[in-house]
Amino acid sequence: MIRLALVRHAKSDWGDPGLDDHDRPLNDRGRRDAPVLAARLAQTGFRPDALLTSTALRARTTAGYFADALGVSAQERAELYGAPARTLLAEAVASGGRSVLVVAHDPGMTVLADSLSDGDIGAMPTCAVAVFTWDTDDWDVATSVDPSSWTFDSPR
Repeated sequence: MIRLALVRHAKSDWGDPGLDDHDRPLNDRGRRDAPVLAARLAQTGFRPDALLTSTALRARTTAGYFADALGVSAQERAELYGAPARTLLAEAVASGGRSVLVVAHDPGMTVLADSLSDGDIGAMPTCAVAVFTWDTDDWDVATSVDPSSWTFDSPR
Protein backbone atom coordinates (compact mmCIF):
# COMPACT_ATOMS: atom_id res chain seq x y z
CA MET A 1 0.00 0.00 0.00
CA ILE A 2 1.27 3.49 -0.92
CA ARG A 3 0.24 6.35 1.39
CA LEU A 4 0.95 10.03 0.83
CA ALA A 5 0.16 12.65 3.46
CA LEU A 6 0.23 16.28 2.37
CA VAL A 7 0.49 18.92 5.10
CA ARG A 8 0.40 22.59 4.29
CA HIS A 9 2.55 24.49 6.79
CA ALA A 10 0.69 26.06 9.72
CA LYS A 11 -0.26 29.74 9.83
CA SER A 12 2.78 32.01 9.63
CA ASP A 13 3.57 35.40 11.10
CA TRP A 14 3.52 38.39 8.76
CA GLY A 15 4.38 40.90 11.54
CA ASP A 16 7.86 41.81 10.23
CA PRO A 17 7.63 43.11 6.64
CA GLY A 18 11.44 43.21 6.42
CA LEU A 19 11.80 39.50 7.10
CA ASP A 20 12.61 37.30 4.13
CA ASP A 21 9.71 35.00 3.20
CA HIS A 22 11.86 31.93 3.81
CA ASP A 23 12.46 33.03 7.41
CA ARG A 24 8.88 33.73 8.54
CA PRO A 25 7.99 31.87 11.77
CA LEU A 26 4.63 30.45 12.79
CA ASN A 27 2.21 32.80 14.51
CA ASP A 28 0.25 31.95 17.65
CA ARG A 29 -2.49 30.18 15.71
CA GLY A 30 0.07 28.15 13.78
CA ARG A 31 1.82 27.07 16.97
CA ARG A 32 -1.57 26.10 18.40
CA ASP A 33 -2.90 24.25 15.31
CA ALA A 34 0.17 22.23 14.28
CA PRO A 35 0.42 20.00 17.39
CA VAL A 36 -3.35 19.40 17.33
CA LEU A 37 -3.37 18.28 13.68
CA ALA A 38 -0.21 16.24 14.22
CA ALA A 39 -1.81 14.41 17.14
CA ARG A 40 -4.97 13.75 15.14
CA LEU A 41 -2.91 12.26 12.29
CA ALA A 42 -0.98 10.12 14.79
CA GLN A 43 -4.28 8.82 16.19
CA THR A 44 -5.12 7.41 12.74
CA GLY A 45 -2.09 5.12 12.93
CA PHE A 46 -0.31 6.83 10.03
CA ARG A 47 3.46 6.32 10.36
CA PRO A 48 5.58 7.64 7.49
CA ASP A 49 8.73 5.97 6.24
CA ALA A 50 9.83 9.48 5.26
CA LEU A 51 8.81 12.94 6.44
CA LEU A 52 9.97 15.57 3.95
CA THR A 53 9.80 19.29 4.60
CA SER A 54 10.54 22.52 2.82
CA THR A 55 13.51 24.42 4.22
CA ALA A 56 11.35 27.46 5.06
CA LEU A 57 11.18 28.11 8.81
CA ARG A 58 7.36 27.87 8.96
CA ALA A 59 7.41 24.48 7.18
CA ARG A 60 10.31 23.12 9.26
CA THR A 61 8.55 24.15 12.47
CA THR A 62 5.29 22.55 11.34
CA ALA A 63 7.18 19.40 10.33
CA GLY A 64 8.77 19.30 13.79
CA TYR A 65 5.36 18.97 15.44
CA PHE A 66 4.43 16.14 13.07
CA ALA A 67 7.81 14.42 13.52
CA ASP A 68 7.38 14.50 17.30
CA ALA A 69 3.81 13.18 17.17
CA LEU A 70 4.66 10.42 14.68
CA GLY A 71 8.02 9.42 16.14
CA VAL A 72 10.06 10.08 13.00
CA SER A 73 12.74 12.51 11.83
CA ALA A 74 12.11 15.25 9.29
CA GLN A 75 14.29 15.53 6.20
CA GLU A 76 14.69 19.01 4.72
CA ARG A 77 14.39 19.37 0.95
CA ALA A 78 15.16 22.75 -0.64
CA GLU A 79 13.20 21.62 -3.71
CA LEU A 80 9.96 21.73 -1.68
CA TYR A 81 10.13 25.50 -1.03
CA GLY A 82 7.50 27.03 -3.32
CA ALA A 83 7.36 23.82 -5.36
CA PRO A 84 4.69 23.05 -7.93
CA ALA A 85 2.50 19.97 -7.50
CA ARG A 86 4.60 17.80 -9.84
CA THR A 87 7.75 18.48 -7.78
CA LEU A 88 5.97 17.72 -4.49
CA LEU A 89 4.88 14.35 -5.85
CA ALA A 90 8.29 13.64 -7.44
CA GLU A 91 10.05 14.28 -4.12
CA ALA A 92 7.66 11.89 -2.34
CA VAL A 93 8.35 9.20 -4.94
CA ALA A 94 12.12 9.82 -4.80
CA SER A 95 12.12 9.33 -1.01
CA GLY A 96 11.76 5.59 -1.58
CA GLY A 97 9.20 5.25 1.20
CA ARG A 98 5.82 3.61 0.74
CA SER A 99 4.35 5.93 3.35
CA VAL A 100 5.47 9.54 2.95
CA LEU A 101 4.50 12.83 4.60
CA VAL A 102 5.31 16.10 2.80
CA VAL A 103 5.15 19.51 4.50
CA ALA A 104 5.22 22.37 2.00
CA HIS A 105 3.45 25.42 0.60
CA ASP A 106 0.64 26.65 -1.57
CA PRO A 107 -0.21 26.81 -4.36
CA GLY A 108 1.52 23.47 -4.99
CA MET A 109 -0.15 21.70 -2.06
CA THR A 110 -3.65 22.75 -3.09
CA VAL A 111 -3.05 21.86 -6.73
CA LEU A 112 -1.76 18.38 -5.84
CA ALA A 113 -4.41 17.63 -3.20
CA ASP A 114 -7.20 18.89 -5.44
CA SER A 115 -5.92 16.82 -8.35
CA LEU A 116 -5.57 13.63 -6.29
CA SER A 117 -9.08 14.12 -4.83
CA ASP A 118 -10.58 14.65 -8.29
CA GLY A 119 -11.45 18.25 -7.40
CA ASP A 120 -13.14 17.48 -4.08
CA ILE A 121 -10.61 19.13 -1.75
CA GLY A 122 -10.59 22.47 -3.51
CA ALA A 123 -8.16 24.20 -1.13
CA MET A 124 -5.57 23.32 1.48
CA PRO A 125 -5.85 25.91 4.25
CA THR A 126 -2.88 26.36 6.56
CA CYS A 127 -2.14 23.20 8.55
CA ALA A 128 -4.56 21.09 6.52
CA VAL A 129 -3.73 17.39 6.23
CA ALA A 130 -4.75 15.26 3.25
CA VAL A 131 -3.85 11.55 3.19
CA PHE A 132 -4.11 9.55 -0.04
CA THR A 133 -3.94 5.76 -0.23
CA TRP A 134 -3.35 3.49 -3.21
CA ASP A 135 -3.79 -0.30 -3.16
CA THR A 136 -0.33 -0.93 -4.58
CA ASP A 137 3.26 -1.00 -3.36
CA ASP A 138 4.54 0.55 -6.60
CA TRP A 139 4.82 4.34 -6.93
CA ASP A 140 4.77 4.00 -10.74
CA VAL A 141 1.31 2.48 -10.49
CA ALA A 142 0.19 4.92 -7.78
CA THR A 143 1.18 7.96 -9.80
CA SER A 144 -0.76 6.74 -12.82
CA VAL A 145 -4.11 5.89 -11.19
CA ASP A 146 -6.50 7.60 -8.79
CA PRO A 147 -6.05 6.88 -5.08
CA SER A 148 -8.34 4.16 -3.74
CA SER A 149 -9.21 6.42 -0.78
CA TRP A 150 -8.34 9.71 0.83
CA THR A 151 -9.04 11.72 3.97
CA PHE A 152 -8.91 15.43 4.74
CA ASP A 153 -8.51 17.25 8.05
CA SER A 154 -8.21 20.94 8.75
CA PRO A 155 -8.04 23.18 11.80
CA ARG A 156 -11.04 25.14 10.49
